[in-house]
Amino acid sequence: MSTQPKTSPVTRTRTSVGEASVPEPPGGLEFVAEVEGIEEYRLHNGLRVLLFPDQTVETITVNVTYLVGSRHEGYGESGMAHLLEHLVFKGTPKHPDIPGELTRHGCRPNGSTWFDRTNYFETFAASAENLVWAMELEADRMVNSFIRREDLDAEMTVVRNEFEMGENQPGRVLQQRVLSAAYLWHGYGRTTIGARSDIENVPISRLAAFYRRYYQPDNAVLAVSGRIDPERTLQIITETFGEILRPERELPTTYTEEPAQDGERRVTLRRVGDTQAVGIAYHVPSGYHPDFAAVSVLAAILGDSPSGRLYEELVKSGRIAAVSARTLRLRQPGVIYVDARLQLDSELEEATDAILAHVEGIAERPVEAREVSRAVAGMIRSWETTLRNSQDAAIYLSEWSALGDWRLMFLYRDALEQVSAADVNRVAAAYLTRANRTLGLYVPAKNSVRVKVPAAPEFNQLVANYRGKQGLDKGEIFAPSPAHIESRVERVQLPSGLRLVLLPKRTRGKTVNMAFSTRFGRSEDLCSRVAAAEMLGGMLMRGSRHRTREELFDALDRTRASMRLDGVAVGAFAQAEMTRPHVSEVLAIFAEMIQEPALAPEEFQALRTREVYALDESRRAPRQLAGTHWLRHTRPWPRGDARHFRLVEEELEDLDVLKLDDLRSFHQRFYGVSNAELALVGDFDPEEVKSQLGDLFGDWASPAPYERLASPFAPVAPTRIITETPHKEGAMMQAGMPIDLSDGHPDHVAVAIGSYLTGGGFLSSRLARRLRQKDGLCYGAGASYAASSFENDAWFTAYAIFAPQNRDAVERGLRETLEEVLDGGFEADEFADGRGGWLQSRTVSRSVDRELAGLLRDRAWQGRTLEWDEQIEGEVATLEVSAVVEGLRRWLDPRDLVISHAGDFAASPRPAGV
Repeated sequence: MSTQPKTSPVTRTRTSVGEASVPEPPGGLEFVAEVEGIEEYRLHNGLRVLLFPDQTVETITVNVTYLVGSRHEGYGESGMAHLLEHLVFKGTPKHPDIPGELTRHGCRPNGSTWFDRTNYFETFAASAENLVWAMELEADRMVNSFIRREDLDAEMTVVRNEFEMGENQPGRVLQQRVLSAAYLWHGYGRTTIGARSDIENVPISRLAAFYRRYYQPDNAVLAVSGRIDPERTLQIITETFGEILRPERELPTTYTEEPAQDGERRVTLRRVGDTQAVGIAYHVPSGYHPDFAAVSVLAAILGDSPSGRLYEELVKSGRIAAVSARTLRLRQPGVIYVDARLQLDSELEEATDAILAHVEGIAERPVEAREVSRAVAGMIRSWETTLRNSQDAAIYLSEWSALGDWRLMFLYRDALEQVSAADVNRVAAAYLTRANRTLGLYVPAKNSVRVKVPAAPEFNQLVANYRGKQGLDKGEIFAPSPAHIESRVERVQLPSGLRLVLLPKRTRGKTVNMAFSTRFGRSEDLCSRVAAAEMLGGMLMRGSRHRTREELFDALDRTRASMRLDGVAVGAFAQAEMTRPHVSEVLAIFAEMIQEPALAPEEFQALRTREVYALDESRRAPRQLAGTHWLRHTRPWPRGDARHFRLVEEELEDLDVLKLDDLRSFHQRFYGVSNAELALVGDFDPEEVKSQLGDLFGDWASPAPYERLASPFAPVAPTRIITETPHKEGAMMQAGMPIDLSDGHPDHVAVAIGSYLTGGGFLSSRLARRLRQKDGLCYGAGASYAASSFENDAWFTAYAIFAPQNRDAVERGLRETLEEVLDGGFEADEFADGRGGWLQSRTVSRSVDRELAGLLRDRAWQGRTLEWDEQIEGEVATLEVSAVVEGLRRWLDPRDLVISHAGDFAASPRPAGV
């Protein structure tokens, strides 16, 4: 087969763009609809265009969704939509190095494949140049991508490696088996990753035909969000995507309907492992059927943590370790899936019976209005959080576009707000029945009961006249440069010692992000208290002295806030997102959680059970074991020291003897804000915040003295560690070496940029090009560098995820890549592109308020302002390639690497010649 680049038979012709006056779209575009700030247009070739302007961010997100997924695959083609997703990153004649271009533009890109759709997205710094580049790239690879035999040969092994990673996860495999039994005929019964034999053997001709058929403008939705000029954006779209002619072919329709299930089915999965799991599927209507909102609420009432029925009845009591229930929201009828995890010594059949009794026993214990209100509040809060973030919203549109129309997501929200307890009880009675259940092998029933899932209505009629509600506040334009941020920041230290960093600004939806940290203890005080500190961190959000866990989460849902609060041996950390009307209440909730945890015995037992389960599940996990053994060799702190990296067996020993009083004692002795930082970014009143935080934390001092745990540089002997993980098809390599540098050393910037060029970026680094793009050995491979701000304690690290039989080739590829960099350096264009991408990626990070709050908090801990970031970025902007190579040569030597492998190497034959 020829290896020459293949172009699509669909040709392009440039269309003329007539004069257009605002708000009329450019020639060739037709306005379709507007709902709550999102506008839809349609191009003459059938492309649907969605614009979501958000002037509060300094980024743009471009998301192209193709309405094709694993549902559209034929016999022998399973996994082909996902395999094609990988190949579309391989380039076009005009854009032969897409990963390199994405890195040069500082993008956060990715692609994903699901049952009904495939999407490609990238987020980048907002500029006219970047937007034109992104549109030209996406329009070009829509019809001109290389779909070549040599690329398929290389990428097939990468996708197979991804398949093998999934095979390491019993819960994921169990879900695949359950769905395959639940769907006898429909494509939803096939996993998106596909069958190994199809991945390995699909002909390039079928893959190319699949691409030409579905990757066309009349089968795609283009969403552009962020800081855009809508009129100019539409002009660019017309000039790029408008060149593509509407194809003459007609898209095939999928017409297979799953028949009503006529009895429970049962499958049993037997694999080596240390934990147990239960998976149960019930057929439900499609994602835009009128019943689906009530079905979603039903799933939340059953499986939410901590307020769900299954958690309340079975997890708290310790009968199972963890449980969840979720819906597959799909274009055609999907499922509710219940997922429960158990420890090895639990009675599986007894636990299964208990789960089924609660799930299918709603008739005996109907859902109550308070349960519905709680579930709906949490779901609406999650929905609104997504829509407040224009980047997340652009990607979220993919899921609803795949259902038929993006406006369905607003109808879904409206339907959620109207769900009643009667609605939930009705759908529970209709769908949560024994005859509609899949729990393993099929077993005939004496009385055949058929559950008829209703057909979906015509979605065009549902959205035809829909106008939505008032959109969110738009916020202000905000430049994310260090200098501009510093001009708006206020820093205050409260009498308690708490350092505040406040950045008020108008944001989309009046959003506010918080980042908090407090550090405590000294090395001698923390010895042998690590387990208590970690478990206490997990208990902080499980109730306070004044409110139960459920009441706290209800309060967060009611205020449309999200929060994460946990702790480790040396400190406690928190992140939260809220809106201006609720800042005061959310800060009070946060203070209540961290200052007055309830430490209830039943929550302690539930958390211990979950932790034991998680540890048991990780006993043979290659990724964790490779990292743990690498860290134990490179940082050999003794057992009991807070810096010691424990094996699973050591963690289980600590949990076994841990008592609730240990947690109470740790909190009383170490917690406080004497050495704490709290950063707020967003739409808030600084004076009100300072006053409230002064009241909340005014006298909450840390009782025990604090001394930061140092970890100074110490050379380690190079070595090679091999850990066997039987029956795990995916392997992991963790490699690296300590470096005698701090981030204040003159060589820091050179080593940081050199490491980024070696292993950073999006599939365009030297290491990714060698191990994934060229050799096709790894699903993921990369390298990084990090340095302490306090002492000489820096690390160069590298990783690779691969099939066990490729272990030696992967290691050889790593060493040879490092040697090539040290011997030959970097090309001028390679260096300029990588440096520019690194700088743009920092701008993108500061454009995300959640990340900016974390950055301001961390700089406060380090005793710095963002002037340090400005200085570092200035040094990078003027850095010469020769200085980078010289810095790497001074500090990096492949002969000093510590390399840790974990995988099933004994069962994996080595390729000939390796």
